[in-house]
Order: sequence, then structure tokens, then C-alpha cells
Amino acid sequence: MLQAVTEERIRVRYGETDQMGHAYYGSYLLWFEQARGAWCRDRGFTYRGLEEMGYRLPVVEAHVRYKGQVRYDDLIVVRIRLTEVRRSALRFDYEVVLPEEGRLVTEGYTVHLLVDESLRPVSVPEPLRELLFRDPNECERLA
Repeated sequence: MLQAVTEERIRVRYGETDQMGHAYYGSYLLWFEQARGAWCRDRGFTYRGLEEMGYRLPVVEAHVRYKGQVRYDDLIVVRIRLTEVRRSALRFDYEVVLPEEGRLVTEGYTVHLLVDESLRPVSVPEPLRELLFRDPNECERLA
């Protein structure tokens, strides 16, 4: 179930824009993070729950490709999907769209390393793998 998509709707705040009213380039990574949280909740768990299990998922690589403009007060949708699970790494892919226009304005991905509390890489254990591969249509979404 690697291709199940979660969509997170976000209204662009003034503080997320630059002096010209365009979304600041760093804001996209914050939106990606917000979408990852929604992706987890869609599957019935939270980042906090992962930490309580003794795991962390630091970002070790990020890529953003800007294809169009996002401005203050725009409503955007960030689409996220888990596209790769390796021994101790996960990759999430993102699309940012302007839903009123149906236009893709940004693409990107992040790669995360699964580490334990001592920040040493660990293999993805079966209980976590089960969480990652849950079908969001068969889970109770967390608020």
C-alpha cells in the first residue's frame, strides 16, 4: 500500500510569505512536515507515538522543485505518499497543488533515517512496518 495518498489542506499565512507576497521557499518544508503528520494520523498513529516506541525519523535528504507561484492566502493541498521503504530509511514524495485551478505548483521528496534513542540507524521493525503499510481506508484516523 505504498501509493495511498494523504491530502492536507493548508491556507498560506502571511508569515509564510516573503516581501513580495510569494510563499517563502523554506515554508514548503514546513508544509511537507505538516502533511507527514497527517499521513501518520490517517494510518492511526502519530510521530509522538513513534517517539514513545523509541524511534526517531530525522530528515537526511530533502528536495523541492518549484513549478509555479503560491501566494499569501492561497489554499493549497499537499499530497503525500510513502514511495520507498528500505532497511532503515523511508522516502515520502509530495505534490503541492492549487485545488481551485487544479494546477501542480511544487514537487518534492524527503528521505528519513529510522534511528533509535541513541540516534543509531535501525532496521524497520515489523510492528512499525505494519503501521506504515496500513490502508488508511481501514483505519480510524486520529484527530
